[in-house]
Amino acid sequence: MATLGFIGSGNIGTKLARRAIAAGIDVVLSNSRGPETLADTVAELGERARAATPEEAARAGDWVVVSIPLAPYRQLPAAALAGKVVLDTINYYPFRDGDFAELDSGKITTSELVQRHLVGAKLIKAFNNINDGHIPALARPTDAADRSALPIAGDDPEAKASAAALIDRLGFDTVDAGPLAESWRFEPETAAYVVPYFADTEGLRAAMAKMAEEIRSGRPFQTRPPADPGAPLSADRLRALLAETPRVLPADRVMR
Repeated sequence: MATLGFIGSGNIGTKLARRAIAAGIDVVLSNSRGPETLADTVAELGERARAATPEEAARAGDWVVVSIPLAPYRQLPAAALAGKVVLDTINYYPFRDGDFAELDSGKITTSELVQRHLVGAKLIKAFNNINDGHIPALARPTDAADRSALPIAGDDPEAKASAAALIDRLGFDTVDAGPLAESWRFEPETAAYVVPYFADTEGLRAAMAKMAEEIRSGRPFQTRPPADPGAPLSADRLRALLAETPRVLPADRVMR
């Protein structure tokens, strides 16, 4: 029986856990606050789900989803993740995570930074460029005409194939964006990031402008992306977006 481990069980993690269970995959959830804080989530997900510590979730998973803020990435259990295919959903937001000079300069990508800590793990960048609400909204059976594609990046071809097979079971096609050094192509505010999966792109852009104002003013962060049914994004269209996008360094972002 296949098992998907989760380090971080927030919006992205729980949406993916539901998709995994629907695909017949057991899930082991964890967070930084302890297994007991996940009791309600586990009860909702049912008998295929259980809660554990991050190290236990890492050891249990045939694949492991890492879905945490960037700032505490050094707390990830490197020894337990060695040899594992790790799906990295982490994005770098300086207003939340603080400043990382190597990322600000474009010297390395977020996933390369995380991979450097996770010695021996096989890191695949995935699920960082889609709004959590669009994971259940856009998931489709294999070969569905309106199936959406997600980009992945990684340095290990076998791990990339394994991650693509898992993502197929979760309801999405994949487009290979290259090695981790090219994962900037679907980081925040690039052409393939979040917006192409929205039906109401104007509403999203208006919300992002308000978020940027809140960040600059230092006011509490209150604006959220609008509720949206999602718009399918084909693999061909995603390939074009990945190819044409310029690199957007953190200092050049609208939301910085």
